[in-house]
Amino acid sequence: MPHRARTIAVAVLAAASTVLATAGCSGAGGGGDAGGAKTINVLMVNNPQMMDIQKLTADNFTKRTGITVNYTVLPENDVRDKISQEFSSQAGQYDVATISNFEVPFYAKNGWLTPLDDHVAKDSAFNQADILPPMTASLTAADGKLYAEPFYGESSFLMYRKDVFAAKGLTMPEKPTWQQVADLAAKADGAQPGMKGICLRGQPGWGQLFAPLTTVVNTFGGTWFTKDWQAQVNSPEFTQATKFYVDLVRKHGEAGAPQAGFTECLNNFIQGKVAMWYDATSAAGSIEASSSPVAGKAGYALAPVNRTASSGWLYTWAWGIQKASKNADNAWKFISWASSSEYEQLVGSQLGWAKVPDGKRASLYANPQYQQAAAAFYKVTEQAITTADPSNPGVQPRPAPGIQFVGIPEFTDLGTQVSQGVSSAIAGRTSVEQALADGQRLAEQVAEKYRGK
Repeated sequence: MPHRARTIAVAVLAAASTVLATAGCSGAGGGGDAGGAKTINVLMVNNPQMMDIQKLTADNFTKRTGITVNYTVLPENDVRDKISQEFSSQAGQYDVATISNFEVPFYAKNGWLTPLDDHVAKDSAFNQADILPPMTASLTAADGKLYAEPFYGESSFLMYRKDVFAAKGLTMPEKPTWQQVADLAAKADGAQPGMKGICLRGQPGWGQLFAPLTTVVNTFGGTWFTKDWQAQVNSPEFTQATKFYVDLVRKHGEAGAPQAGFTECLNNFIQGKVAMWYDATSAAGSIEASSSPVAGKAGYALAPVNRTASSGWLYTWAWGIQKASKNADNAWKFISWASSSEYEQLVGSQLGWAKVPDGKRASLYANPQYQQAAAAFYKVTEQAITTADPSNPGVQPRPAPGIQFVGIPEFTDLGTQVSQGVSSAIAGRTSVEQALADGQRLAEQVAEKYRGK
């Protein structure tokens, strides 16, 4: 493996553990007294795009504005817990955090976020109209106010090794069904020494295992709840989808699947340990980076389906300002830079256009440099994002928006607890039926609360 590629792989692996980092010259972020008027504290997830901005901040944003940014970087499950604790208590330790279109509606309702409309209106350099409409809509709360700006947006799609498929005489349909994917996984399993057919998340967490799995449930005809709040976790459709997913990853999935999340699957794909991977479109930038050993070898297809016409999710890691922040103006200056086309240009010129945090600005998809660097995936990514429909993701009406999640606060605990049982099923320690029977009882408790409203 080339040195730079090895460096990337090590960096991504290292990101699985807690990292505390600072882009400026001061100490660790998160301290209530850390920094002053020219310092902001940012709490964010440890995805590769965030690791890039951490590297670029001091020499660009801080150098230009004089604002030091203290980053605290945590794995996904940990950062979600910490952000929830921080924002619900309004402790004010962090000025900015990476939140998503899942949190924005009820964080805004609870008064935990600063509305951004006035900041946007006063910032002539920030082109809000360039933000893809599904992203702006997903970060606008019921009161009509905008509460976050996307750092990158994503849907989901299927990534596969074109060279491996060619060597085995396999063909990936443009819009595959899940059964076709399962058949291809069986044929690609063992295509190279140590290579498995597919990588699917098995790590517990509503935002880990249940991100891809809920899209499978949707397209198999299942749902967490009916429109009138009847729990459906042990329904035939939900069970069929979960058994399909568990059986596929147990038969042809990655080693250590019960512990594998986004980062682990990214490493598996980049290191040639799997022939396919169903996950976030945002992964393509790392796969096609100039230092990636599989750059140019990957193909991309729309999210696999069964009964629905499409099944890709809609998600954005976005920047939100805590209501209790005393540095809202400087926090906005950071967001205005981090979510700007200027930042996209910076990443393109310094790290490569394939690594630009995409999925948020229409102008990027018209940029010839980006089109050339992202030729393998930008069209299917744009199609997946612009066709995702959080209000109608399955075959039946839903009581709350969301494709890979149910847009209610209780879903964090519910999804995580049910995912623990499904992850145990992947590990062979319980059955899918038992995991979902336990999940049905938990879901019924949530449903009963909403039926009473």
